[in-house]
Amino acid sequence: MVVRVATVAFEGIEARPVDVQVQIANGNVVFTIVGLGDKAVAESRERVRAALNASGLALPAKRITVNLAPADLPKEGSHYDLPIALAVMAAIGAIPADSLQNFTVLGELALDGAITAVAGALPAAIAANARGHGLICPHASGSEAAWASADIDILAPISLIQLVNHFKGTQVMAPPRPAVRGEPGRLPDLRDVKGQESAKRALEIAAAGGHNLLFNGPPGAGKSMLAARLPSILPPLSPRELLEVSLIHSVAGDLAGGALTDRRPFRAPHHSASMAALVGGGVRARPGEISLAHHGVLFLDELPEFQPQVLDSLRQPLETGEVAIARANHRIVYPARFQLVAAMNPCRCGHAMDPGFACSRQPNARCVAQYQARLSGPLLDRIDLHIEAPAVSAADLMLPPPAEGSKEVASRVSAARDIQLRRYSALGLPGVGSNAAAPAAVIEDVAQLDASGLSLLQEASDRLQLSARGFHRVLKLARTIADLDGDEKVGGRHLAEALSYRADASRSLRAA
Repeated sequence: MVVRVATVAFEGIEARPVDVQVQIANGNVVFTIVGLGDKAVAESRERVRAALNASGLALPAKRITVNLAPADLPKEGSHYDLPIALAVMAAIGAIPADSLQNFTVLGELALDGAITAVAGALPAAIAANARGHGLICPHASGSEAAWASADIDILAPISLIQLVNHFKGTQVMAPPRPAVRGEPGRLPDLRDVKGQESAKRALEIAAAGGHNLLFNGPPGAGKSMLAARLPSILPPLSPRELLEVSLIHSVAGDLAGGALTDRRPFRAPHHSASMAALVGGGVRARPGEISLAHHGVLFLDELPEFQPQVLDSLRQPLETGEVAIARANHRIVYPARFQLVAAMNPCRCGHAMDPGFACSRQPNARCVAQYQARLSGPLLDRIDLHIEAPAVSAADLMLPPPAEGSKEVASRVSAARDIQLRRYSALGLPGVGSNAAAPAAVIEDVAQLDASGLSLLQEASDRLQLSARGFHRVLKLARTIADLDGDEKVGGRHLAEALSYRADASRSLRAA
């Protein structure tokens, strides 16, 4: 007799169905797991054996064969422990086999029979609900799985004994409830920033349209301080975006306590991060920082200090909004629609642009060119706003705090985002939530330049040597500035301001 229990295998954020088949037969006493499992799956037999012993069950002195079907699909992770244990228990008659027929099961076992949390409970619950199944998962993952549907039957036991008692009817488990992450403390506010008015204006435009932004200035000018205040002016995640973000963080195991939040992700990896850490990969092809920043912000401080190959790996995801991690036996695609915000010094010493400063190693211009040469031209071409953040004087620091803070800026950003959502929904593009994500063909129509605007754009394109990508990014930026002003059409002043942010980019491209 073969007992079957349903579980899942993760491919990116997708949960593919897996059938755990257990057969107990006469023969040599052996416990074998087949089905293309990794090291964690192979070690599952020892955890299952110990957990069953701790729960008062002994494995029979027979040949136990566990097959994870389909056999050609790679199986990774420790969440196969619980379905294997339950299938073995059903095969030896410890629990009724029919009690598991309509459940998808996942969970890791401790040696004392406790069921510990695993990554991926949310996508597993969504997949189970799509199959008409309930879900059996660890107690620590129950609040996360409960977000899949209000109608799904979820069992979230603490231990094997509690689950057995539930099936026997001696202990009924209450269904878990969706958990909401509590609001953290006060976010850094733009009111804390004194001076840097042009940089704050650029930060508002970037937030309103989802544009990429680069701050360039000497040490201590407030570049990182400005970037840290971007989350305080970004609008909350929409329900669709919240689901996508939560699926990625669930697979990565980053949902603390299974609680969700509508706050946009803000990821700030150190400049020593490897390519696998940034774009994803490794043994289990985990999502990288760019996927964990999906629908949020990826902040790269000290941009030229990153390895050039690592930075250039961002070029394709910045265009497509996804990253494909290819392996010899499978290919995984993660969403990666993130907003890039970066900060850098003008040169290695950081003061080449200061009045009267002379570099002790070489002329200032050569020092700047060598340092910025670490950044490739195609990467800089994908950044919409290039802002020079000058040093803040003592006189600025002694001024009282500005009257306008994050709350006032966030209201304008939210109004501009609402305009963009309505615009692209009317055009049949509900998945486009900002001007930066709009297709190039669409942005030409929604920009609605008049004859003088077209003439200005053509002249500026020739003078700044804009690429085709740069041409459309200027249009997107001008459209965002017009949305902030509440204007239906893009005027000459909107286009001129957008081009001023691109002028810095042309200088950086020549330096690189």
